[in-house]
Amino acid sequence: MNILYFDCLAGIAGDMTIAALVDLGVPFPLLREQLALLPLDASSYRLHIKQVERRHVTALHFDVEVSERQHHRHYSDIDGMIRKSLLPENVKYVSLKIFRRLAEAEAKVHGVGIEDVHFHEVGAIDSIIDVVGTAICLDHLGAERIYTSPLPYGSGFVETAHGRLPVPAPATAELLRGMAVHFDIGAGERVTPTGAAILAELAESVPPPAMHIKRVGCGAGTKDFSDVPNVLRVVSGEVRDVSDDVFVMETHIDDMNPEVLGFLMEHLLASGALDVAFSPLQMKKNRPGVRLTIICGRDKRDELAREILHHSTAIGVRYYPVERAVLERASEERETSLGPVRVKVTTEAGTVVRIAPEFEECRRIAEERGMPLIDVYRIIERETGGQ
Repeated sequence: MNILYFDCLAGIAGDMTIAALVDLGVPFPLLREQLALLPLDASSYRLHIKQVERRHVTALHFDVEVSERQHHRHYSDIDGMIRKSLLPENVKYVSLKIFRRLAEAEAKVHGVGIEDVHFHEVGAIDSIIDVVGTAICLDHLGAERIYTSPLPYGSGFVETAHGRLPVPAPATAELLRGMAVHFDIGAGERVTPTGAAILAELAESVPPPAMHIKRVGCGAGTKDFSDVPNVLRVVSGEVRDVSDDVFVMETHIDDMNPEVLGFLMEHLLASGALDVAFSPLQMKKNRPGVRLTIICGRDKRDELAREILHHSTAIGVRYYPVERAVLERASEERETSLGPVRVKVTTEAGTVVRIAPEFEECRRIAEERGMPLIDVYRIIERETGGQ
């Protein structure tokens, strides 16, 4: 699985993102050609990219030179512009998602409806190019997942069309909700609204899984801060096949009918949980209870959390990412003296590690033949080479 890791040591902005992704391998002519598919006057802007240094760190710097007075646009104008463009559908989809996230943040901080959001800086040509250009680059790189490091919060003030605002700007602060941040950095705006929206919509704010690093791209910001090199590093990596990135979910329950717990286990397994287990607990006020533990894939995490809260008396669920080493498994049909039987074959690097009869198959044969279940197991294991 191919992933991207955004190492935001100095922060992130839209121009830094594009520069890092181009440095990662996106052809600049491709970026220019696809941006020309937007319904913007091509003579109104020029794209530049060059190599610069930020405190002795070499990086690419991307710049949009605008030759006309910048226009502020409503969210609906930008949404319509992207939808009627000739851009690839996936590029449109990602661009629209990022702008939607921006509009929702602006609507909340200004107390207006999303269709009434009037973008100032974000509605200018350079910001539109930053968002759409990012979508173009990500589409070319084809990463399956995106992760981000904790983001520097910054401090001080920034001058905007709304006047002097605290750092991070209100919309940026709203976009950072739910993301990991840190305060170990100097003053100044380190995360722009565009940069925050890109990561809030597309990235996971959790440590990435172990990976093989393929390439590192560096994008420079316009400012040159005195405390850290103002660069964004984006790491392209491949997750090892032997590692399976999953989540462990847990909650404690002490006020639920055990019969419902049995139903809950069956329901969670049917909904995509990889494993479900109950452990006995002695809880507060000396109440006996159970710990519900689930292992699930990342794509099922939110759905299963909702299922737990809906089908149990739990009022909260905690979860955390883990990695696990797994062997390759396959179900095969083998001939035995008891007839064809499905067995689970476990292999490592093409070598069979073990063969195990499937329980349901053994139970079926035991019931059909009136045999002890343990004898069925022994016969199948002996005749299939199981252990």
